[in-house]
Amino acid sequence: MMTKSWQRLIPVLLIALPVQASDWQLKYLPWGAPDLQGAWTTATVSLLERPSEYENLVLTEAQTIEVERGTEAMLEEIDQLEEGDLGSGSDVGGYNAAWLDPGSRVVRVNGAPHSSIIVSPDDGQVPYTFTSRLRKYWNMYKLWQRDNPEEQDLGVRCMVGFGSSGGPPMLPVLYNNNYQFVQSPGQVLILVEMNHNIRTIRIDGTPLPASIRPWLGDSIGHWEGPTLVVRTTQFHRQQNMRMAIKHQFMMSPDSVVVERFTRVGEKEIQYEFTVEDEEIYTSVWRGQLPMYATQGPIYEYACHEGNYSISNILSGARTEERE
Repeated sequence: MMTKSWQRLIPVLLIALPVQASDWQLKYLPWGAPDLQGAWTTATVSLLERPSEYENLVLTEAQTIEVERGTEAMLEEIDQLEEGDLGSGSDVGGYNAAWLDPGSRVVRVNGAPHSSIIVSPDDGQVPYTFTSRLRKYWNMYKLWQRDNPEEQDLGVRCMVGFGSSGGPPMLPVLYNNNYQFVQSPGQVLILVEMNHNIRTIRIDGTPLPASIRPWLGDSIGHWEGPTLVVRTTQFHRQQNMRMAIKHQFMMSPDSVVVERFTRVGEKEIQYEFTVEDEEIYTSVWRGQLPMYATQGPIYEYACHEGNYSISNILSGARTEERE
């Protein structure tokens, strides 16, 4: 039974909670820029594109529970291996659940649970032209047929992260979804955990010569009030296919990505992006994804040091050729 003292305290707590939440104020660095520094994560069970079983952008609470529990079940199933040795010559699986960190919650924007990271177009899909959609599937098919090191996926080669984890846009994958933001008067640096890439955003900078195409593109930023707005293009041509388990999409060296980073709380950055390329898409597409504070430091992603995948892929291909 609740005591009278607790009954008197409850109204005080209910009043105090909103006051505490509103106490947060955006901090500014000595040169006047909003402070985005720290370690952040984009881990979420939500996918880039909306699954076919969900019609609307905003999920019901029952649907939200369904999506989140589905990821829990997937992680449990990964560890359910048969007794005894695994047979050679077949799929022996990949990482067990201890190595995965896909997040446990769906994307929530202003408290609303979303069925996809894409919020526009309304169907939650990347709006390919007919021709570019065919090219995407053809490129994916060719990727799986490659058996030499130079043509392997960039993630397998330890060049950049799988999919679009380094971005832009910066999208979550199955693990290593962490970033560290460091600011100086003329730059914002983003350390991408997956394959230890560093994005350099030059504040009010001038574009690089057209012949220079960095892996993660050429990023120019400016401040609009509390929001860092970043325009990126001039991507490396080998970044055309962004391939991961949770998303696969096509871009070109001249695609344009505009990102908006707005710190909305002590532990949250609101991340929004648009992607534009008239040669590939029928319209601009847009996504929203919260970035949550996470405990640092971010450790080195030592990819090449333990990269036995390449040698296994090549030896398997040579074995198939002999047979």
